[in-house]
Amino acid sequence: LEVEFIPKEIELPAKKRIDIGTAGSIGLLLQTLIPILLFGNREVELEIKGGTAGLGAPPIEFLIHVFFPILEKMGVKKPLIEVEKYGFYPKGGGIVRIKTFPVKNLKALELVKRGKLKKIEGVSVVGSLPDHIAKRQANSARKVLMQAGFSSEIKAKVVQTFSPGTFISLWANFKNTILGNDALGVKGKPAEKVGEEAALGLIESIRSNACLDKFMSDQIIPFLALAKGKSKVKIEKFTEHVRTNLKVCEIFFSKIFEIDEENKTIQANGIG
Repeated sequence: LEVEFIPKEIELPAKKRIDIGTAGSIGLLLQTLIPILLFGNREVELEIKGGTAGLGAPPIEFLIHVFFPILEKMGVKKPLIEVEKYGFYPKGGGIVRIKTFPVKNLKALELVKRGKLKKIEGVSVVGSLPDHIAKRQANSARKVLMQAGFSSEIKAKVVQTFSPGTFISLWANFKNTILGNDALGVKGKPAEKVGEEAALGLIESIRSNACLDKFMSDQIIPFLALAKGKSKVKIEKFTEHVRTNLKVCEIFFSKIFEIDEENKTIQANGIG
């Protein structure tokens, strides 16, 4: 099987509405669109309807508090993002508005020392369920973090959604970077377990001494490939997602990455 790809310029609309039609992830769709929007010919306003948190996908809070702040270090102007409505499986119906700004090029990223931990923040969101669930998720995460020696500020939020659902998103702000982790509520899973799961995942990322958590470790790779100059980042782990992203990028751009398994670093000679 061969796939032929012939790149060309694209004329972006100033405004566009996208309805995924299900609870499909708004976050995943945005991560697909962002490289196109960044190198487009204009500012773009999008209204996307779908799921704001779902299984195996980044909640919109991860993009707001982790993904885009990391991209800012590469010269990206942080998009304006408004979560008008949250949406959960199966009906979805979440609405996110985003305005993006084009860049001439991406700067190389040097991120191997994260600096001092400043604070840990988070939000526990419950849709169309009792408010005590949001508080229990937050309290559980806060307790687990405290037992590990970390204080945190986690807000509880209750919203109206077409389908009931819950999630919690946490992020650790360091001097030079941000690490994040999330957990999704499912039927029969206690709120305390959801909060604990998110907190334990974040603690694991913090203790790894990484500058990019296990999710950003693979999500950053296409941007390193497109950046101008030599980048170097310290990741949490070489997941299958990381290895796949490296392989796919090198199919397009040839041999541009150098990996160090022992020190968990990735170097990239970006194409600019």
